[in-house]
Amino acid sequence: MSDELDAVSLEILRNQLESVAEEMGEVLVRGAFSPNITERRDCSTALFDAAGHLVAQAEHIPVHLGAMPEAVAAVRDRTPEPGDVFVLNDPFAGGTHLPDVTLVSPIAPDGDEILGYAVSRAHHADVGGMAPGSMPAGARDVYQEGLRIPPTRLVADGERRAGVWELLAANVRNPAERRADLRAQLAANERGAERVTALLTDHGERLLTAFDAVRDYSRARVEAEIREIPDGTYSASDVLEGDGVTDTDIPIEVTVTVDGATLDVDFAGTAPQVDGNVNAPLSVAKSAVYFVVRSVTDPDVPPNGGCYDPVRVHAPPGSLLNPTPPAAVVGGNVETSQRVADVVFRALAAAAPDRVPAAGQGTMNNVVVGGPGFSYYETVGGGMGASTDADGPSGVQVGMTNTLNTPVEALEAAYPLRVEEYALRRGSGGAGRHRGGDGLVRELRLEAAATVSLLTERRRHAPWGLSGGEDGQPGRNYLDGEAVPAKVTRDVPAGTTVRVETPGGGGHGSAAENAVEESDDDPSAGGDDAA
Repeated sequence: MSDELDAVSLEILRNQLESVAEEMGEVLVRGAFSPNITERRDCSTALFDAAGHLVAQAEHIPVHLGAMPEAVAAVRDRTPEPGDVFVLNDPFAGGTHLPDVTLVSPIAPDGDEILGYAVSRAHHADVGGMAPGSMPAGARDVYQEGLRIPPTRLVADGERRAGVWELLAANVRNPAERRADLRAQLAANERGAERVTALLTDHGERLLTAFDAVRDYSRARVEAEIREIPDGTYSASDVLEGDGVTDTDIPIEVTVTVDGATLDVDFAGTAPQVDGNVNAPLSVAKSAVYFVVRSVTDPDVPPNGGCYDPVRVHAPPGSLLNPTPPAAVVGGNVETSQRVADVVFRALAAAAPDRVPAAGQGTMNNVVVGGPGFSYYETVGGGMGASTDADGPSGVQVGMTNTLNTPVEALEAAYPLRVEEYALRRGSGGAGRHRGGDGLVRELRLEAAATVSLLTERRRHAPWGLSGGEDGQPGRNYLDGEAVPAKVTRDVPAGTTVRVETPGGGGHGSAAENAVEESDDDPSAGGDDAA
């Protein structure tokens, strides 16, 4: 179908579709109530065609977007009708982990035929379960993590289903905030449907042709990029630092096969699913692989489902990356996804060393503090790995997340917390020809008794350097000055301090190379000319 549109028309329509997805995101951020969405922007929006193919996305959260097609597929299995809006978070039916609540709205401009779907996904700061914030470190099954929502009609034939709204509100700790954030997601989806309807009025059937054409274009671009990677089989392994139940390392193994224009990514050899919450649904593993593919190919390729058509991802059923219910999974979305990205990057470093950076911090450093009437959630930035031609940035979100920080003023205004320290962790990045980025220090003082959950990684195993670069420094966690494990949930009194020191990124290239280059550039460093 792509040859039915000339290049100029295709580019215009592509940009218009992506603008719709971006505008949906702006509506969601501006309309939400919780700081996690309004300040951190822990949300994502996208458009899909009638067959469930990703057509356009806002540049939001990689782990949200790569897994979104599974949500649309789960809704399509329920035979949606015009005027419906489905809500879901079930990790085993289109979701990722329970706090990420997804709304899927059919787009039917004439009220009859569904031409596509508007989709929004947002991390809700609490969805029930055994601990405030719904991210308990010691959860042993999905039921302990919160309210599990299979694809369910939140709106039917244009009318909100009051019973469903009441059911959701009755099972969370801050129902008013949840209702407000859901209303913002509804508004975002409605804006997407309005804008697509307007585009259909302007362009007619050419818009539907563009749905296919943009994917064809992206697929061809990514296939061309993959062909530049040498054919072969490349393997790597890494570990997670326990599952919240034990501290035993959990191996993740990958074999990447490059064959012409295709990538086959196989996680055979990865650990079986575990008792704790670091299991990751296959959709999350796919999302991490897709992120790596986007990173090692041309970043200007339009982001849509066509980018991922040349990629195949396999993980054994019942394994860490393809668990069976009722496995606990809340940490899989945030932490295991990071390690999956790391290990695939490491495998491809042997194939395309100029395209792969050293390891970044490899964790989202999840901090959850909750008590009566409040639930605070944040991921804390750290060091990014250096690349072949640049130092790694410091104090940034790395890998599968793309959120902002919560400004100190907003945090202290919204929660009974005070920020004691917020600074770069100087010198935590690995040395090298190009240095890894430094991590952060974030210390909070609680002004009320609360439950604290920390879900973190890279506390024992440092982010690795590449091509002779040194490793970044591992992170550290403290409660009232006491070092605590990477994953912990504790009830603590008012006055407690929570301190997180995040990892630095790995360095790239030998530091000695850098010293030699600096010496060559500086005549005063010695040599025959100076003598």
